[in-house]
Amino acid sequence: MRTNDLIAITADDDEFFRSALNTILTKQLGFSDVIETGSYDEALEQLAAHTDIALGLFDLKMPGMDSAGSLRTVREHFPGTRVAVVSSSKDRKDVLTGLDAGVHGYVPKDLSIVELSRALRMIMEGWVYVPPSITDISSDEDDPSGIWSERPARSVNEAVASLTPRQRQVLMLLVKGNSNKEIARALKLGEGTIKVHMAALYKNLGVNSRAEAAAIGARFL
Repeated sequence: MRTNDLIAITADDDEFFRSALNTILTKQLGFSDVIETGSYDEALEQLAAHTDIALGLFDLKMPGMDSAGSLRTVREHFPGTRVAVVSSSKDRKDVLTGLDAGVHGYVPKDLSIVELSRALRMIMEGWVYVPPSITDISSDEDDPSGIWSERPARSVNEAVASLTPRQRQVLMLLVKGNSNKEIARALKLGEGTIKVHMAALYKNLGVNSRAEAAAIGARFL
C-alpha cells in the first residue's frame, strides 16, 4: 500500500477529534492530505469535488447523518473510496447496519493511537475491520435486537474452524468486500456455486446475512 500520494476525508463535528485523525493519517499512515468536514452533506460535496479520495472516515453523530445506513449512498456513488465508520458507539446494531451498507470498517473512537492506526491500515490494505466486541455475546441482554439469536451453541472459533477450505476462501473474499460475482471470478466458479457456499457459511456460522458473516470473518480469520 502506497499512501504518500493519497488523500483522505474525515467527517466529524468534533474538531479536536478531526485534528487527531489528521495527525494519525498523515504522520502514521503517510497520507499526503486530509480534507476535514463537519457534516455528512459537507463530506458528500467534497467527495463529489475530489475524485481521488482514497479513504473516508465518518462519525455517526453529526449533522446530516441519520445512521450507519446513510453510508450506502457514499459506497454507491464513490466506489473507489474506502469508507469506514469511526464512532463512539459500540452498539452491534450500528456495526451490522454499517457493514450491511457496505462500509469497509467500523472503528471505535476509544482505541489507542496504535490500535487505531492498525485498524485504518487494515482497511486500506483491503480488509474489513470490526471491533472484537462484535462477537462477544454473553447473554440475551447483550443482544436486544435479536440479530445474533440464531447463533449455534458451539463457540465462534469452533464454527470458523469447521469451515471447509473452500468456505474459508469464500469468507475471506467476503470480508474483503467482494460481491458474489467477484468471488466467483476470483475462484473461477459459477455464481450459483458461490450462492451454495454462502448458504453453507450462513448455516455453519449461525448467521442470516452477509454483514454478520463478514463481522465474524473479520474478527476470526
